[in-house]
Amino acid sequence: MSSNIKVLQVIPKLGFGGAETGCYDIAHYLPENSCKSFIVTSGGELTKFIDKKKVKLIRLPVHSKNPLLILLNAFILIGIILFFNISIVHARSRAPAWSCLLATKLTNRKFVTTFHGTYNFSGKLKKFYNSVMVRSDLIIAGSNFIFSHIKENYSEFLNSEKKFLVIFRGINVDYFDPSTKLEEDEIKLLQKWGINKEKKIILLPGRLTSWKGQELFIEAINLVKIELGYEAFHAVILGSEQGRDLYKKKLIRLTEQYRLTNQIKFIDQCRDMALAYKVSNIVVSSSIEPEAFGRVAVEAQSMEKLIIASNIGGSNETIVDEKTGLLFESGNVHSLSQKIIRAITMDERSINLLGVEGRKNVKKKFNVEKMCFSTYSEYKRLLN
Repeated sequence: MSSNIKVLQVIPKLGFGGAETGCYDIAHYLPENSCKSFIVTSGGELTKFIDKKKVKLIRLPVHSKNPLLILLNAFILIGIILFFNISIVHARSRAPAWSCLLATKLTNRKFVTTFHGTYNFSGKLKKFYNSVMVRSDLIIAGSNFIFSHIKENYSEFLNSEKKFLVIFRGINVDYFDPSTKLEEDEIKLLQKWGINKEKKIILLPGRLTSWKGQELFIEAINLVKIELGYEAFHAVILGSEQGRDLYKKKLIRLTEQYRLTNQIKFIDQCRDMALAYKVSNIVVSSSIEPEAFGRVAVEAQSMEKLIIASNIGGSNETIVDEKTGLLFESGNVHSLSQKIIRAITMDERSINLLGVEGRKNVKKKFNVEKMCFSTYSEYKRLLN
């Protein structure tokens, strides 16, 4: 049966986010198990790393929310499905999912969706638009938090005959492995960032957007500096503003207001995130809204780093508080500042123990191989 499986994944863009890397990983896992693998996307940086011998890449404007383009994409997808004899269509976002829903209905193919986020809605129309993600033959939630969110908000669209389950996202633990990084590369990165390694480095990774909690982080850093009474650390806010110029200016003004310009650095991007974690001592995920999964927390644990994260959303599932990392009260600047102070003053033995337990946790539960195998197994069950 496996040799006959042809899977078409549809995603708006292939960047470096959790949904995108998951799509990329599955796409390259399938050919290793005698399956044919296809991706439809509008583009993105990750497309250049696709192995064209293993994965067929097709470009379509599936990022568009224009109803006419969604309809046009559906008919083009019908052509692709019939031409390549696709078995399963797997959508990873709402706009392309509507195209996929129509295409699979008309071609009588299996339809899979992965619910990657909470997808906010304020009215019935937006909720209906979101509901496409639970209209498939197989609904995958990326965490127990997302599973509960779907049951609470979309129960009227759920069909008891359709399968609905959790498959945790996975990361490449071979890439996020502290032993693979060279000291000379660490030195080069620190020089590029203009940071002296004599002080501890606190890293806050993530795109610059208000719900990621960069303002909360800056306010917490200010409280830490006041309490410690000296500049005991460097803080790095690593992430692109993605067009949010006003928000970045607001963050810079806040840094200047608290006189933290010598301590906080803004870095737009880093090609080697594993190296960014390696040079850091403490990693923070300060999101003020629930993370669907919380990739930063998992990557940091895999790199054996002390992670401090909000006690909401996916972080509650990926971090074992006080064993593999530290959780703080979401949105509470004092709670975050106290956790940071504790991390800065923690003895090396305790830090190392947290790191070792963190990597064990990720290898056991959030390994990319586990995610890929679970998804592949569900594909086979769906066809059988």
